[in-house]
Amino acid sequence: MPVDISQVLKLGYKLKTNLNTVIIGKERSIALTVIAFLSRGHILIEDVPGVGKTMLARSLAKSLGCSFKRIQFTPDMLPSDVTGVSIYNQNTREFEYRPGPLMVQIVLADEINRATPKTQSALLEAMEEHQITVDGTTYKLPAPFMVMATQNPIEYEGTFPLPEAQLDRFLMRIDLGYTSLSNEIKILEQQRLVHPIVELEPVLGVEEILYAQEAIKQVHVSDPVKKYIVEIVRKTRTHPEVFLGASPRGSLGLFRAGQARAALDGRDYVLPDDIKYLAPYVLPHRVVVGPAARLTDISSDKIVREILETVPVPGSDLEDGEM
Repeated sequence: MPVDISQVLKLGYKLKTNLNTVIIGKERSIALTVIAFLSRGHILIEDVPGVGKTMLARSLAKSLGCSFKRIQFTPDMLPSDVTGVSIYNQNTREFEYRPGPLMVQIVLADEINRATPKTQSALLEAMEEHQITVDGTTYKLPAPFMVMATQNPIEYEGTFPLPEAQLDRFLMRIDLGYTSLSNEIKILEQQRLVHPIVELEPVLGVEEILYAQEAIKQVHVSDPVKKYIVEIVRKTRTHPEVFLGASPRGSLGLFRAGQARAALDGRDYVLPDDIKYLAPYVLPHRVVVGPAARLTDISSDKIVREILETVPVPGSDLEDGEM
């Protein structure tokens, strides 16, 4: 079907503008969140407390008019606290499923790395297959579905590192960081009487969201750009300082995110610049550096940046030829 880029561009602009009224001075993080949502991906926000991680998730859900639940992860939480549980009904003499907080459209997994790996793994099936299985029965999750997880830096006490399989299911890992002086003053003025999220209204409907998510799949990706994506990902597997490189899921995530960024930029084709811009958010959390590299302070972020500098970028004639 033909891609109505103007429609996707309009929807994206409305959503980003609405989010910017609550999250001040974080245009990059908001744009990446919208890209992840349109790509049907999940997002991991890693930063110190108090910079707006939770507020970004709440604002997104409210802007979309989607059902929303916040799960506060703690060390004593069980998997059934996330997925729900089957309870025996003495009247009907049957087991009834009591849905957990995961059975909504947008889930905020707050401080996910405070839960044990056993509880974290309760999200694996939901994030990949958009369904959950409880006592042998499978339940479909509502569409659209997105997990926005927050975590404090791993050095903080009382945290558990996320397993590789869990990290691989997040399309992006982003940070918010501290805002500028002028923006922080603006936040103080803005929240003097009432928090702006109280007055936030939905700007998109579910049908518009699902349309945009399908439309971006039609954005053209040329063969040279596909090769560029795969070469970048394959380099993470052969790098001498890497213990475990990015999986094919990383290639697909970079591919889909590139389509979303192109559409939100008003284009029906993906440029190498889209891939180069997104790779530092899509790949580093999928890369596990070796023990020797950790001792020399080499991070996965540095490795991905190094790879982007060494992999040849497809020629500038793509827009005229392959595109």
